[in-house]
Amino acid sequence: MATELQKSLQNNEIIRLMTMVQAINDGMKVMLEEDDRILVLGEDIGKNGGVFRATDGLYDIFGDERVVDTPLSEAGLIGASIGLAVNGFRPVAEIQFLGFIYPAYEQIMTHVSRIRMRTMGHFTVPMVIRAPYGAGIRAPDIHSDSTEALFTHMPGLKVVCPSSPYDAKGLLIAAMEDPDPVLVLENMRNYRAQREEVPIGKYLIEIGKGKIVREGTDVTIIAWGAMVTVAESAAKRATKKGISCEIIDLRTLYPIDRDIIAKSVQKTSRVVIVHEAHATGGLGNDVVSIINDTSFLYLRSPVERVTGFDVPVPLFALEDHYVPTPARVLEGIEKTVNF
Repeated sequence: MATELQKSLQNNEIIRLMTMVQAINDGMKVMLEEDDRILVLGEDIGKNGGVFRATDGLYDIFGDERVVDTPLSEAGLIGASIGLAVNGFRPVAEIQFLGFIYPAYEQIMTHVSRIRMRTMGHFTVPMVIRAPYGAGIRAPDIHSDSTEALFTHMPGLKVVCPSSPYDAKGLLIAAMEDPDPVLVLENMRNYRAQREEVPIGKYLIEIGKGKIVREGTDVTIIAWGAMVTVAESAAKRATKKGISCEIIDLRTLYPIDRDIIAKSVQKTSRVVIVHEAHATGGLGNDVVSIINDTSFLYLRSPVERVTGFDVPVPLFALEDHYVPTPARVLEGIEKTVNF
């Protein structure tokens, strides 16, 4: 159980079992109640409650001026959010699927991420963009992209990616309180995959800090999103073969927690990086660079990457072959251990 959750239990906070999508909904509800500057906007997020029901019930509580249905225009949605943010509001914009965000990419890269710098700090863009992503739910084309690396390339935009209900609520609230823009990536496979104890009320998880999900001594596995669960399954299989795996959940993809990576790699001397994005240009390459900068002389074998393939995410029949599996991760573990 997470250290942060242990602190919540010690403080006698009320705890309830939630799925990730319920925790996200509760996080928005908490902040809508606390801060009048916050409003939620997106396509079908009002009366309909969003395509995944992440905003279910919020329209009935807060009305159509705080929970706003927008036209089907991602560029318009993000552009409107920028205007709201620089004029004192704190918008939370939902993109239905990460693959739909590309029409808004120009707004994000040229305005969202740069206004603080461009105005020499006179204006900031305290806005949140929520985007479901990832394969494994049998969605149509463009609905399953994992293109997080497109957004970690631009300083000025923070990117977080929770893997559990507890982390999802805490990171989302931290994002809504951040003075700068934050992209919150929510893996769709995780939305209802598990229930976890989540405190009722407000708590924050610091952006930029990863966590050790599992301690080990032989190899470090670095993952995020749905791949954390895949890494845990692979680690259990590796244990039966006498291999002790340490698992890092990055939680924040930009800025990455360099310290937690360096400390773990210097302990285990072996690394497997797991992500479902394409291998070429994937965020795992940046993690390899961090390891080279901080811990190269500690390595006893080359860093191994287990990733998606360099093809568009395939449709239903082949989708399971694209996403890294515990078996593929175990092969990577054995390869680095037996080098």
